[in-house]
Order: sequence, then structure tokens, then C-alpha cells
Amino acid sequence: MKKSFKASLAILAATMCAASLVGCGDKATSGDVYKIGGIGPLTGDASSYGISVKQGSQVAIDEINAAGGVNGKKLELVFEDDVNDAEKAVSAYNKIMDQGVTALVGAVTSGCSIAVSDESVKDGILQITPSGSAQECTKQPNSFRICFTDPLQGQTMAKYIADNGYKNVAIIYDVASDYSKGIKEAFVAEAGNVGLNIAAEESFTSGDIDFKTQLTKIKGTNADCIFLPIYYAEVAAISEQATTVGVSLPYFGADGWDGVIDQLGGDTTNINGAIFLTPFVATADKENVKSFVAAYEKAYNATPDQFAADGYDAVYAIKAAIEACGSDVTNENLVAAMTKIEVKGVTGDMTFTAEGEPNKSALVAMIQDGQYVAK
Repeated sequence: MKKSFKASLAILAATMCAASLVGCGDKATSGDVYKIGGIGPLTGDASSYGISVKQGSQVAIDEINAAGGVNGKKLELVFEDDVNDAEKAVSAYNKIMDQGVTALVGAVTSGCSIAVSDESVKDGILQITPSGSAQECTKQPNSFRICFTDPLQGQTMAKYIADNGYKNVAIIYDVASDYSKGIKEAFVAEAGNVGLNIAAEESFTSGDIDFKTQLTKIKGTNADCIFLPIYYAEVAAISEQATTVGVSLPYFGADGWDGVIDQLGGDTTNINGAIFLTPFVATADKENVKSFVAAYEKAYNATPDQFAADGYDAVYAIKAAIEACGSDVTNENLVAAMTKIEVKGVTGDMTFTAEGEPNKSALVAMIQDGQYVAK
């Protein structure tokens, strides 16, 4: 069904353009620059993600512009803060669209990305979420992603934990987060296939800061590890509070963990040895990764995380799509180009399916002495 929607996008977009006072194709190619829209949390609990995506995107744009731009035009980033709130993300999208953007990097988080995609499909604009991993993030025919899906992360971590000899897993997840629920559900479904027992399944709601009740319940089980399919702020809080209730178990997680070391102020004593999935490790021995890390550190005096890398690769995917369109850069042509391009990204070499998914491999990272280390 999704594939047929992709195929019919050109007809839909053309009809919408004809009905509009300003044509979709004109918006994609107007002016002397290609404006790239960006949406993500620059303030609030998830701000680490949005700031990283914005900065990674800017590094890519600066590189591309320094090399002459795309089709003789420079790129310009127009980024709006959504505070990780779906309604504000839609408002940010409308504000960006008023500025005539060519394509969109965003939104950064799953809930916001889904909300924006329900609007962007009406305009037909190419939307690439760098890090929205919920399945529904790519439900619309114009939407693609750079990161892995939630089900893939849940399945992969269940297999990894089982392969490393663990038997009884406790889970703490965010019942109010599409991201967290999606990974948790896939993990639980796969657990039975790989011989894992779910020793405890505890939940909380976004914004909660006290996890001692959940940890105390886990302490009373036979759990031999804890799986945390949640974001870095809660991971940091849980790792600190676990020591106060006497819980000392290995931790496993997903890509939302990136940023936890900074959240802990660099002190990873309580979380050393923790394992999580990621598409990017800054210490990887790859030339394009080394070049990106050097450029990012020069610009921001900080080491890029996976969200910065996702934003960087999203911009290069848009560049490749624009180039594939040649002189006819329209919304429908940009969307169609996505299944024809290949991106040599810092998060891996990737192509894209008609369903908006990237074809690439995952990495496993360990937290060790204040650093992320590739396993």
C-alpha cells in the first residue's frame, strides 16, 4: 500500500500545485539558494538532540557551500525549535513553509515527526527525519528517515542480550513516548523467540524524575539486566537513583541514549559497561567520520554525537536528491529521487526503500570511562 502511495505522489502533488496560488515546483527551486528547513527541540529535556541535529546539518551545509553548492546554488538552513511538542512542531513547520524551503530535515523526535508528516504530505515536500524512529514516521509517501526503526532496535537488542548470556530482563519504558513504546513492544515480542524472560516491565510518564519505585520493584525480581528504551535524561536519572536503592545490574539501551554522558557531567561511574545501539561512534576509524568529527569540533568545540551525524547525513541525502533532479527540482521529483540515490554517510552507506526506510547496518556502542566506544 505504501509503495502505491509513493508511486502516485507525483499525480497528487501536481494536482495540489495546480490548485495552489504558489506552485509546489516553484517553491522547490525559487531564489538563488535552496533553503533547507529544520525542526527539532532546541530547548527543553530533549534539547541535546535538536541542537546536535541543527549543528550537524550546518556542518554539512557549510561543506557543500564551500565546494560550490548544489546546481550552482548555495544551501541555507532555516531551523525552528519545537520543544519536543507535537503542536509546536506543526507551528514550526508552517513558519518554515512560509519561507519557501526546498526540503525538510525533521522533525527530530518521533512524535513531532509524525505530526509534521501529516501536514507535509499535503504540500508534497520531501521530509527526512534524521532520528524519528517510530514506524509511523515514514507512513506518508513524502517521508523518509536516516535512523533505524523502533522495531529493528527492539529486535536487535533482544538478540544481542540473549547472545551475551542474559536470561531475565527488567524493562523501564516511557508509556507516553511513541519511541519508547515502539522499541519496548518489539523487544518483548522478540524476547520469546530468543529465550529471554521478562522479569519486570515498569513504566513512567514523560517528565517524571523519580524512578525509585520502579527500581525497587525490579530489585525484588530475578532480573540479571535492565533494558531502557528511553531518552538520555531519564537514563541518567535512573542510573544515579539505582545506587540509592541498591540496584546494580548491567544496562542496555537504544539510540535515544546518545547524550547521556554529557547529562551525567562526564561521570559514568554508575553506568560504565552499558551497551546501546547507535548508527555512529565518533571514534570510528573511517575517513569520512574523521573528517566530519574534525569539522564539527572546529565549529562547535564539541564531539559530535549520533544525532549530529544523522543531521549531517540528512543534508547530504537532500543534496543527492537535488542533484538527481537535474534542472527540474520539484517536490515530486525530489521525493522520487530518494529511491535512486546512494549516500556515503557517516552513519553508514545507505540507500532508501520506497517505504522511506534506510538500508544500512547498526553499530553497538559501550559507555566506558566517560566515552562512547564502538564494540
